[in-house]
Amino acid sequence: MLIYRLLTGEDDVGFCHKVTKALSEGWALHGNPTYAYDAHSRKMRCGQAVTRIASNQPYDPDTKLVDY
Repeated sequence: MLIYRLLTGEDDVGFCHKVTKALSEGWALHGNPTYAYDAHSRKMRCGQAVTRIASNQPYDPDTKLVDY
């Protein structure tokens, strides 16, 4: 089963660490990152989709994706 997550956050080092942590846990980048201005907070926001294959596990919507 292919698992999909969208990582989002403020454009800062914390977002880079979030993506790096996911990659170190076996997630792979999926598509291009996104970058947009949040007028409410007046800050730039980033997004990056990641995927990972979870072998021999049925999908359960009550399971957190990081627990697969």
